[in-house]
Amino acid sequence: MAIGRVAIVGLGLIGSSIARAVKARLPGVVVAGYDANDGVRDEARTLGLGDIIADDPAAAVADAGLVVLAVPVGRMADAAAAIRPGLKADAIISDVGSSKAGVAAALAKALPGHVVIPAHPVAGTENSGPAAGFATLFEGRWCIVTPPAGAPQDAVRAVTSFWEALGARVETMDAAHHDMVLAVTSHLPHLIAYTIVGTASELEEVTESEVIKYSAGGFRDFTRIAASDPVMWRDVFLSNKDAVLATLQRFNEDLTVLQQAIRRGDGARLEDWFTRTRAIRRSIIAEGQDDAAPDFGRKH
Repeated sequence: MAIGRVAIVGLGLIGSSIARAVKARLPGVVVAGYDANDGVRDEARTLGLGDIIADDPAAAVADAGLVVLAVPVGRMADAAAAIRPGLKADAIISDVGSSKAGVAAALAKALPGHVVIPAHPVAGTENSGPAAGFATLFEGRWCIVTPPAGAPQDAVRAVTSFWEALGARVETMDAAHHDMVLAVTSHLPHLIAYTIVGTASELEEVTESEVIKYSAGGFRDFTRIAASDPVMWRDVFLSNKDAVLATLQRFNEDLTVLQQAIRRGDGARLEDWFTRTRAIRRSIIAEGQDDAAPDFGRKH
């Protein structure tokens, strides 16, 4: 399926990066954009993010062959309802949400009769807003497509080809499986980061200036993650709560094991655990998901 016009609803980090990537890599495709925030729309026009930045969601999606909803997962249903009057009958609707089963159900309910092919580009930074986006965000990163049962294969191929054209590597999987995988690789790490940074800020024995002044690499990395968009992550945890809670239960059990090993002076248990986790890091580097630069490539 040839897509001549793409509409992007939500012009934050991901939405603005999609707009930039389309303009850079698919020069023949018309880009239309919309954001519910007046200021964001004005900024998007100033930045030249699209051929059209509409003031009405239905107008933004008119004549679009592909519509990408780049809004927090808690707002997907409302965004879908807002664009419904302007959708072409044969338009493909997709999204970029970090949880998929709940989003797929919400979009199917809000857009009966339309083709919905959910997707999740596993990419991002701790920054937000239209100015935070960049055209190369998706290059070499994974995008997971989670088509519902019975989805038209030409539509699945169209969404797959779209993300490949933006530089992503594409994997297809079941929505529920996606949610469990991302609960482990993304959602739980964010929850831990929010917890650790929040705990450090509340410790009465340590002043805020000392936390900042003596931040070691590990704590700095947690603060980067904990600086992510609060609204987006609030909605992710509520949308994917079953998988997150199941993963959190397993984490708590493993944490108890390490707690007991420390209390009992069981160095062998700790060394074995740390050896296995170091192997995971090396596997991530081998997969090309990160590099082995000292101190994560920080410039001092």
